[in-house]
Amino acid sequence: MKIGMQELIIILVVVIIIFGPTQIPKLTKMFGKSVKSFKDGMEEADAGEVPEGKKAPKAKKAESAAASDEEES
Repeated sequence: MKIGMQELIIILVVVIIIFGPTQIPKLTKMFGKSVKSFKDGMEEADAGEVPEGKKAPKAKKAESAAASDEEES
Protein backbone atom coordinates (compact mmCIF):
# COMPACT_ATOMS: atom_id res chain seq x y z
CA MET A 1 0.00 0.00 0.00
CA LYS A 2 1.53 3.27 -1.12
CA ILE A 3 0.66 6.73 0.09
CA GLY A 4 0.01 9.12 -2.76
CA MET A 5 0.51 12.86 -3.01
CA GLN A 6 -3.11 13.63 -2.08
CA GLU A 7 -2.88 11.60 1.11
CA LEU A 8 0.36 13.33 2.11
CA ILE A 9 -1.21 16.76 1.58
CA ILE A 10 -4.25 15.80 3.68
CA ILE A 11 -2.00 14.50 6.49
CA LEU A 12 0.10 17.69 6.38
CA VAL A 13 -3.00 19.90 6.59
CA VAL A 14 -4.35 17.91 9.56
CA VAL A 15 -0.98 18.17 11.35
CA ILE A 16 -0.87 21.95 10.78
CA ILE A 17 -4.41 22.32 12.10
CA ILE A 18 -3.74 20.22 15.20
CA PHE A 19 -0.30 21.49 16.20
CA GLY A 20 -0.13 24.89 14.52
CA PRO A 21 2.67 26.14 12.30
CA THR A 22 4.85 27.24 15.23
CA GLN A 23 5.07 23.76 16.79
CA ILE A 24 5.94 21.82 13.62
CA PRO A 25 9.69 22.67 13.66
CA LYS A 26 9.91 21.50 17.28
CA LEU A 27 8.12 18.25 16.43
CA THR A 28 10.36 17.53 13.46
CA LYS A 29 13.48 18.21 15.54
CA MET A 30 12.30 15.81 18.27
CA PHE A 31 11.43 13.20 15.64
CA GLY A 32 14.85 13.53 14.03
CA LYS A 33 16.62 13.11 17.38
CA SER A 34 14.50 10.06 18.15
CA VAL A 35 15.31 8.43 14.82
CA LYS A 36 19.04 9.18 15.24
CA SER A 37 19.03 7.73 18.75
CA PHE A 38 17.22 4.62 17.52
CA LYS A 39 19.70 4.12 14.66
CA ASP A 40 22.67 4.57 17.02
CA GLY A 41 21.19 2.00 19.38
CA MET A 42 20.64 -0.46 16.55
CA GLU A 43 24.24 -0.03 15.35
CA GLU A 44 25.53 -0.64 18.89
CA ALA A 45 23.36 -3.74 19.21
CA ASP A 46 24.61 -5.08 15.88
CA ALA A 47 28.21 -4.50 16.91
CA GLY A 48 27.59 -6.18 20.28
CA GLU A 49 28.76 -3.13 22.17
CA VAL A 50 27.31 -2.07 25.50
CA PRO A 51 27.14 1.71 25.97
CA GLU A 52 29.56 3.08 28.54
CA GLY A 53 28.07 3.18 32.02
CA LYS A 54 25.46 0.57 31.19
CA LYS A 55 25.68 -3.18 31.56
CA ALA A 56 23.50 -5.90 30.23
CA PRO A 57 20.80 -7.02 32.70
CA LYS A 58 22.18 -10.57 32.80
CA ALA A 59 25.64 -9.29 33.68
CA LYS A 60 24.23 -7.35 36.63
CA LYS A 61 22.50 -10.45 37.98
CA ALA A 62 25.66 -12.52 37.59
CA GLU A 63 27.79 -9.86 39.32
CA SER A 64 25.36 -9.52 42.21
CA ALA A 65 25.21 -13.29 42.64
CA ALA A 66 29.00 -13.52 42.62
CA ALA A 67 29.27 -10.68 45.13
CA SER A 68 26.75 -12.33 47.46
CA ASP A 69 28.64 -15.64 47.21
CA GLU A 70 31.88 -13.88 48.15
CA GLU A 71 30.23 -12.17 51.12
CA GLU A 72 28.90 -15.49 52.44
CA SER A 73 32.39 -17.06 52.36
